[in-house]
Amino acid sequence: MLHTVALNSSHKKNSFSCEESSLEVYLKRQAGQDIRRKVAACFILEAEGGIIKGYYSLSADSVDRALIPEQLQKKLPYKNLPVTLLGRLARDVQYKGQGIGELLLADALRRAYEASSTIGSCAVVTDPINKKAAAFYESFGFISLERGRMFIPMDTIKASVV
Repeated sequence: MLHTVALNSSHKKNSFSCEESSLEVYLKRQAGQDIRRKVAACFILEAEGGIIKGYYSLSADSVDRALIPEQLQKKLPYKNLPVTLLGRLARDVQYKGQGIGELLLADALRRAYEASSTIGSCAVVTDPINKKAAAFYESFGFISLERGRMFIPMDTIKASVV
């Protein structure tokens, strides 16, 4: 069973290595500061001894209603819609091919969905780092918006979580 925990100082951030250097640098240098400043929450899947298999970050965001698909606009009354930002998602190269990315995404979507019952959020958005990441998110039902941003409604998440 997947068990993610909040990133803390006992986790071995410096041993984390992934294909995208910006995702590696974020975890090693910025994630702790973002957590302390309350601008992002970072969750990790850990192996024995505090080793990080993968991580993701979540934070609050908003998206202009005009950017989402027209059939969804009718159901949502506000100009700026509250959403949850899946800011980063990465897995260590050592665990490549083990489905860690898929497990982390599922956990992030479940966590965002559960939080939406106490803090309004109508969707999860993400800004894929490249075309491979965009294809990954699309395979899970994310819809492309302008400027590369992707969007998945909470109703879609609910159908897979419940």
